[in-house]
Order: sequence, then C-alpha cells, then structure tokens
Amino acid sequence: MIDLNILTELCDKLGCRITPECSLSEYITFKFGGPCRALIKVNSAESAAELLKYLRGNSIKYGIIGRGSNIIAADEGFDGVILLFGSEFADITVEGDIIRCDAGASLASACCHAQQEGLTGMENLFGIPGTVGGALYMNAGAYGSEMKDVVFSAEYIDENCEIRTIEAKDMDLSYRHSFFSGGDYIITSVTIKLTKGDPDAIKAAMNECMAKRTSKQPLEYPSAGSTFKRPEGSYASLLIDQCGLKGLSCGGAMVSEKHAGFVINKGYATCADVLELCDKVKDVVKEKTGYILELEPVILK
Repeated sequence: MIDLNILTELCDKLGCRITPECSLSEYITFKFGGPCRALIKVNSAESAAELLKYLRGNSIKYGIIGRGSNIIAADEGFDGVILLFGSEFADITVEGDIIRCDAGASLASACCHAQQEGLTGMENLFGIPGTVGGALYMNAGAYGSEMKDVVFSAEYIDENCEIRTIEAKDMDLSYRHSFFSGGDYIITSVTIKLTKGDPDAIKAAMNECMAKRTSKQPLEYPSAGSTFKRPEGSYASLLIDQCGLKGLSCGGAMVSEKHAGFVINKGYATCADVLELCDKVKDVVKEKTGYILELEPVILK
C-alpha cells in the first residue's frame, strides 16, 4: 500500500520532487504508457538510498528510469513508484583522463565532455540515447565499441540499500549484460577512463558516427532504439529484412522501412500494438530462419 503523504514528506526532506499519478508517456522515448502511482526525480545517491530503504522496507513496487530510451511502458501503467535518474542527478566532472558521471547524466553529454577535454575512446558511443547509468547497466555499444571498453569503476546501491563501489573487472560485462542486470542493484555513478587525443579529430569522429545514425536509423520516429538483441551468428535487422518484414504494422506500430531492427511508433501506437508486432516478427523469423529473437528493451509493467 502506497501512502503518498508519507512518501511526499520523505521527498520534501530529501529535496526530491514527486509527481503523483504521472503519465509515463512523457518520460519514455516510445511516447506511450499509462500512469505510475508516483514519479520521483532523484537528486543524489544518498537520496536514492533513502528512498529505496522506504520502498523496499514497505514492499512497495518500484522501477528505475533514466531517459526512457530502452523501455516499453504498459498501456495500463505501473502500479508503483518510478525513480527518475535524470537532469537533477546528472553532474559530470573531469580530472585528467578520468570522467565521473552521475547516473542520470546523458551519454551524449559525457561524450561531449570527453571531446572538449581532448579525451578519446567514446566517439562510437556518441548518439546512443540514454543515461550513462543505463548504458553501463546494459553494456550499451555501437560500431564496435561498448561501455566495457571505457568504464573504470562505478558506484551502486546494493540489496541492503548500502552505497558500494565496484571495479570494471568485477562487473561481468558482456553483450547487453552486466553485474547490475543480474541482481537488485542500482547504479548511482560511473567513472570512465580514457586516453589523450586531438579534440578536432575526436569531434570529426563523433560527427561521422552521428551522420551514420541519422542516415541509417529512423530517428524521426519515437522508438526504444534497437528492438531485438543480436542473435549469435547473425543480426536481428538482417534476419527481419530477409524475411520481408519491413513496413509490417500492428495498429500504430511498424517495423521501420529504413532500418528493420527498429519498431517505431507512427504516432498512435500503444504498448499492445508494439508487443503484438514484436511477437509476429519473432514468429516469422523463427519459422523462416530458425533464429529466436529476444527483445532488447525492458517491459515496464
């Protein structure tokens, strides 16, 4: 049972903003989803730990979102509390070749800080939507680079609501997986280690990376990014394209005609539309190729 009065008092004490009955469609890049019972904008690791103590201690359902770029939110909403790691928890500091980012800092902003300081290693990650914390959680990557190539350490809240530090070697980083995705752990900051480079060359590489994205991906439509994980031995987009599924639609959801790996919102899609379309794609791909596709986004319900 959620007592919004008590939760609001706790947020006031911590300096966190709370919005009751908040529509998730405003915070999810797919631009659909029903309301959550309350959305709290987290402002520090310490605040997050205190909020989690209360939520876990009272068996209140909760979810964590950053920029909402890898999430499919249910039409009926989320019967719990959402902790938003966003612009109020997004400080970035640079010292030598080390960049420390609060979990709510955008990955794009971290890449820009690196470029401005003449630090190379993040160029291929530029343009990936989402926060630094979310990127590490799923070991995000693109064009041959992954977070595991640059992360040095991270701070996180453990199952006992204690703030811990972990080194990269202990994070179990692999394709779209990390130590954090295997348990009840919440990333609060990420430390990245880079090497010195030429700012102009770094900027040129970032621009080239963004140009590739713009030309190949349907960035003009709401989506959750890549919809399916890469199956071992092939690529989801290749398999979907080979099966002739570009343009396949269910309601307002469609397999992008520009990039088969993206399911997009044509402007009126629901969660039900997207999930029905994804199931059809998986069934056809399995029948015609034998490959089993897995969703990459998390379903928030």
